[in-house]
Amino acid sequence: MGGSMAVLSFLSRDHTVAAAGYSRWLIPPAALCVHLCIGQAYAFSVFNLPMTKLIGITTHAPNDWKLTDLGWIFSIAIVFLGASAALGGRWVEEGGPRRAMFTAALCWGGGFLVSAVGVYLHILWIIYLGYGVIGGTGLGIGYISPVSTLIRWFPDRPGMATGMAIMGFGGGAMIASPLSTVLMSFYKGSASQGVAPTFV
Repeated sequence: MGGSMAVLSFLSRDHTVAAAGYSRWLIPPAALCVHLCIGQAYAFSVFNLPMTKLIGITTHAPNDWKLTDLGWIFSIAIVFLGASAALGGRWVEEGGPRRAMFTAALCWGGGFLVSAVGVYLHILWIIYLGYGVIGGTGLGIGYISPVSTLIRWFPDRPGMATGMAIMGFGGGAMIASPLSTVLMSFYKGSASQGVAPTFV
């Protein structure tokens, strides 16, 4: 009980007040790192082709998913990114960046875990729920929290602050795409495309 209260206390807005002499230039690298992580969303297409061969492995089998059905995963995630950013904006402002980014990490990571179950069981709606709904919600909260924090710390340079965060979001695909490909190759076997372990 005491440990969970300590965590909740650590995440509260009161603990995000900077000490005297704190350099605001420490904020952009942290915000950039958050956006590099969630920028993986733009690299999701690397999973599409392997997920059309989960059963057939080397070729598309009759029960494998169609590429058009897999396209909905990214679409749902982006819809929930926008919805959670719009609806959760006030909560992010009131709760503070630690609570928001912790929640975003739970949703984003949890979305991958749920999606891995969907891939393993070959049930597409579980991936829609995991990556699309849960992960997309994490995307939205994780997107706006660093941006609002940067704008607060750089009121004299709002364009630079926003641009740094957006650069990270776009740049995330440059890291996630080759990394995902390497991980799928590593985990690929005679009966697996390596998608589920890569999600985990």
